[in-house]
Amino acid sequence: MTPMRHAFPPGGPKLIGPDRRAFLKLAAASVSLTACTPKPQARDQEVAVIGGGIIGASIAYHLAKSGAKVTLLERGQLAARASRGTFAWINATWAKQPRHYHAFNQAGLSGWQRLQRDLQIPVRWGGSLEWFESPSRQAQLVEQIAEQVDWGEPAEMIERSALTELEPGIDFGDVEHAAFSPNDGAVDPVFATRALAAAAMKLGATVKENCAVSGIVEGSEQRSVLNTECGDLEVDRFVIATGADTAAPGILAGVDIPQRSTPGVIVLTKPQPRLLNRIIVAPGVHIHQRGDGRIVLGEQDGAPDTVAHAERLRGRPNRFPDQLLANQHAMRILGIAEQFVPGILAAEIEDVYIGWRPLPLDGHPVLGPSPANSSAYLAIMHSGVSLAPIVGDVVAREIVAGVAAEELSAYRPGREMSVVRRY
Repeated sequence: MTPMRHAFPPGGPKLIGPDRRAFLKLAAASVSLTACTPKPQARDQEVAVIGGGIIGASIAYHLAKSGAKVTLLERGQLAARASRGTFAWINATWAKQPRHYHAFNQAGLSGWQRLQRDLQIPVRWGGSLEWFESPSRQAQLVEQIAEQVDWGEPAEMIERSALTELEPGIDFGDVEHAAFSPNDGAVDPVFATRALAAAAMKLGATVKENCAVSGIVEGSEQRSVLNTECGDLEVDRFVIATGADTAAPGILAGVDIPQRSTPGVIVLTKPQPRLLNRIIVAPGVHIHQRGDGRIVLGEQDGAPDTVAHAERLRGRPNRFPDQLLANQHAMRILGIAEQFVPGILAAEIEDVYIGWRPLPLDGHPVLGPSPANSSAYLAIMHSGVSLAPIVGDVVAREIVAGVAAEELSAYRPGREMSVVRRY
């Protein structure tokens, strides 16, 4: 393979990959970037971000906004794996425990409001409605929502009459009350990732798709050389934002991050008439409808714990072996949703995807320099969509300013982890 040059072409940054035209269109149309003037430095830091999902793209954008010279490297296509296979629910609800993690997610929601304003990324706000089938679990939900209120979240349990007023098209069955979290929203994660990458390009970053990193070697003056499929790249720092790839931190940063990444099926319909106003978190299924009319459905329980499913999922596929099997799973999920959204079973399916979510063992992000290599910075996430804006902002500040951020102290790579069955 002939190495590709890393220098910017005359007139601006270069995108390497098959979606150059779409990217340039996004870059031209999606950014309003007058809010930040990079601080002058003797030499701008050169930083590579490895991983072109929503976290990597956010970090690349915020680094470029802070004055760094950034190269975003993606082994395939942007947002083609974990970020594509996410339900993309932006929230700081009861599951975000303990309080410091809840506060971090609240900052993520505020960050999405900023990105929506600055980059014109469409976010469908309106809140979420959530309930459980079990009376004991419903009682626990009441307690959890009360705790959220104590923590400053404007959540509440609302009665049946209010539920039907908010969502007249939903069949709530015999549900008497549900949790309403009005601050929640949802986003198209593929569009958002590409918009962030385009905004980074607008600020001078280079984006390289189909450019896997195979190894890291020591360079000159305490720098690192990344060996990639498109040539070697020497940088001051590099960020590992490789999502559910459990091997990458060990290979690239010399540190193993224990993960319990789990698969889940995401179904996307073709555009439908407006059926939903909010995110519906019902027993067995999550549902929301984007601004373009497409409905996104995610299963709650994940794959059955059987030998056949374990064998089928061994290689962490993102696709089913054939379209027939994919459609069967899609119809299974639509069938669950039909009891809550009458008529959804007739929706035409556009895509079925197996998403693997990054999930460090204790359910919290891993953010900070590698204990084995100070040039490597780890950004392995859970709640990647909710946290993308705040993680991008804080990580960029840490790298460019060289000052540790207090809000990340609980999420450092060297912490002790234990299994927390929270999600």
